[in-house]
Parts: sequence; structure tokens; C-alpha cells
Amino acid sequence: MPNLVPPHGSDVLKSLMLSGDALAAERARAKTLRAVRVSSREKGDLIMLGIGGFTPLDGFMTHADWQGVCDGYRTAAGLFWPIPITLSVDAVTAGSIAAGGEIALVDAEGGDFLATMTVTEKYAIDKAHECRSVFRTEDAAHPGVKMVMQQPEVNRAGPVKVLSDGGFKASYGALFMTPAETRAEFERLGWSRVAAFQTRNPMHRSHEYLAKVAIEVCDGVLVHSLLGNLKPGDIPADVRTRAIAALVDGYFCPGTVIQAGYPLDMRYAGPREALLHAVFRQNYGCSHQIVGRDHAGVGSYYGPFDAHHIFDTIPKDALQTQPLKMNVTFWCYACGGMASNRTCPHSEKDQLQVSGTQLRTWLSKRETVPTEFSRPEVLEILREYYDSLPA
Repeated sequence: MPNLVPPHGSDVLKSLMLSGDALAAERARAKTLRAVRVSSREKGDLIMLGIGGFTPLDGFMTHADWQGVCDGYRTAAGLFWPIPITLSVDAVTAGSIAAGGEIALVDAEGGDFLATMTVTEKYAIDKAHECRSVFRTEDAAHPGVKMVMQQPEVNRAGPVKVLSDGGFKASYGALFMTPAETRAEFERLGWSRVAAFQTRNPMHRSHEYLAKVAIEVCDGVLVHSLLGNLKPGDIPADVRTRAIAALVDGYFCPGTVIQAGYPLDMRYAGPREALLHAVFRQNYGCSHQIVGRDHAGVGSYYGPFDAHHIFDTIPKDALQTQPLKMNVTFWCYACGGMASNRTCPHSEKDQLQVSGTQLRTWLSKRETVPTEFSRPEVLEILREYYDSLPA
């Protein structure tokens, strides 16, 4: 049998999602509890707790956990963790929930019961300190900083029992895979060395190149798409995943790529988020994670390879999932193909280097996109989406 990496900090996946009679009983009990609405980001975290993506956490973090993660990448129990996983409420609501009490966590958008929670602690945090630690900035224009600064005043900690996947399975079907499901698929295919490719954008030819480089040294690649909320202007998940499927079907050998999605919102935490991605990719069974230019970044808040360097600063035993550090890749007209700064000797005038932002600009203005940048099957799907938008 394949020897997959073990879950993070545990020998087994820790899924907090109830099923069967236990689920029915807890759903009925949830209706009798004080209902508290959760944000989109908190909903994604809850679902990851439910499906085992955040193994071995059993709920939302205490103040000691929050402090330890912000300042030293460790929970109070010593578990390596790079970004706080917290739940917040306004002061009025917090005052009506006693420590030791139980609450029902409800989707703020759909009203569905997502979980029940035993509140073990209520605490305030220094939001600016979290922003400096996690995002390296307090700039309110940073979407992650804005998210933290706008969250309610009081955090609450405690274990959860998860009641729902938030509708992700209904929305995305087989694309929404749990860690247990990806591990089972890797084993079925006989994979043990698996590289995760993180994406919140459609894959262009540079991404295709990175995935193929990884396939040369691993058994296969998990193209792992974010299914939660993005910043305005980003391409929706359903469009993105159809474009990726077209690329995989047309340009990869069968049995070398699995496309799946996970339910988190982007935090845009750059290097710290790269570490979080590696933590939960270990739970999904990936031995490696492709880390390219400006991984999980936004704007100019992080250096292009800060997400590479941060893996060199953490203890060697912190993670079993290891980074595959990839340089800037591009089409080189002089080389006649895809290349990187490590393999191409030519000048920038010979290189087609295009950002996702530039691609979205071309598409929104209905301008021509070079075929050296993106495959025609992908562009067809993206143009169809942009043509459906108001001019």
C-alpha cells in the first residue's frame, strides 16, 4: 500500500463532522440553543474542522493558543500552527454567553445550522498585533487586515460538533473532496509522493509548467482550488474549475492529476498562509506543496519569494509536507518554450511574463490574449464568462 504522509500532529484524521443518528440528534438539540451567526471565513474554518482538514484541532482557539500562534507559530499545547483559527462575537452577545454554555453556530448567509459549540473561554485580542504578526502590515487596504479589524470584539474558544458542510458538496459535487477522500484516491492510484498545487485562479501555461515539473519528481499532483470567498474581481470558483478541467483533460497524461476543492476563504496572508496551506495539505495526504512566486499574496505587501524563505525559518520537524520551491516561469521566445529564471539565459525582451491581474484586464476589455500565455480551451471558457458580464 502507498505510504502517505500522516495527518498533521496525529496518527489519524480528526473529523468533527457528525453523521447518522448522532447528527440528527445534535441538529434537533441545536434548535434549542442560542443561535450565533458566523462569518464566511469562520464558516470555512468550521467546515475544515468538520472534514478533518484542520486535524488535530478540536475547535476554536483559546487566548493562549492565539498568542502562541501569533508570536511563535505554536498553540499552547505546542502544536505547530501558523494562523489563528478563531471565532468572534460582539460584546453584547458575548456577555450573554457564559463560559461552559453551549451555542449553535449558524451560517450568516443561508441560515443553516453549521455546528454546536461548548464555550470554554471568552477573550479580547489586540487586533493590530494579529495583523502585524500574520499579514506583516496594519494597512486597512489589505483584505486580510480589513477582515480582522472588522470582526467583532470578543473571541470565544471551545470544541465544536459540526453538522453541515455548508452546501459545498451540493454546489460542487465530486470536486469537493475531504481529506479522507483524497487519501483514498491517492491510495487507489498507488501514489505516495503527491504535490499540491494551490490555486485561486485559472491555470495558465506557467501554472501548467509548474505542475508538470512536479509530476516529473512525484507520482501525481493535486490541483487544489479554493472554493470560498475571494476579493472583488477574482474569477468565480465554478468558472475557474471548469477551465482547469479543460486544461487537465487536454494537456496532462491520464492518471497524473486530481482536481479538488477546499472550503476556505482567502486570507491573503502570503508566507503565513503558505504554511497553513502546507499544514492542511499534509492532512489531505500531500507530501509536497508547490510554492511559486508570491504564494497567497496580494498587492506588494510581500516579497515575491517570501513564501519560499519562511519554510527555512520554521523547525525541521514542524511539517512533513515539504515545499517544492519554484522560480518565476514564463514563455521564452528565444528558447521556444516554457522556462524559468534558473533555466533561461535570455533577457526580459524575449520573455512573456504576465500576471493574473493582466490576464483579467485583457479578458475584461475583450482584448487578445497570447496563446503562449494560456491554452485556447482555457481562454474559451474564460471569454465566455467575461462576455456574460456587463460591459
